[in-house]
Amino acid sequence: MASDSTFDVVSKVDKQEVSNALNQAQKEIAQRYDFKGVGAELDFSGESILMKANSEERVKAVLDVFQSKLVKRNISLKSLDAGEPYASGKEYRLEASIKEGIDQPTAKKITKLIRDEGPKSVKATIQGDELRVSSKSRDDLQSTIALLKDFEDADLQFINFR
Repeated sequence: MASDSTFDVVSKVDKQEVSNALNQAQKEIAQRYDFKGVGAELDFSGESILMKANSEERVKAVLDVFQSKLVKRNISLKSLDAGEPYASGKEYRLEASIKEGIDQPTAKKITKLIRDEGPKSVKATIQGDELRVSSKSRDDLQSTIALLKDFEDADLQFINFR
């Protein structure tokens, strides 16, 4: 076991970069002419982000501004979990959250993908909200990383490669 090489698969988001993207989006919404008089707002409380405007199109435009700021700060949109706009009184609201960690169903998908399509010597184990991938061959681990880079369901990072 000591000769095995390993790496961890995690899904983490830099909270400071999210905060910076949020502040930039709030400034742009306050300054842009097409958002004047439509009650467009972007609020952040704890883990959830609340967008408000007086029409469904405007609230989607607020989401688009926020998404563009996230992309500029190198945060994957896979980690943004946005819902659908809904009416609340005279305004429309849209709730979103930032996903961190790999949830159980996604972890099981990843381990199944590694088992089915990865090299045979590679083993993946779920450890809380991350995965540990191990093998005797470092080349097999690198091919596994290449396989997981195309994974669609979550934004994955690979750390502790030893």
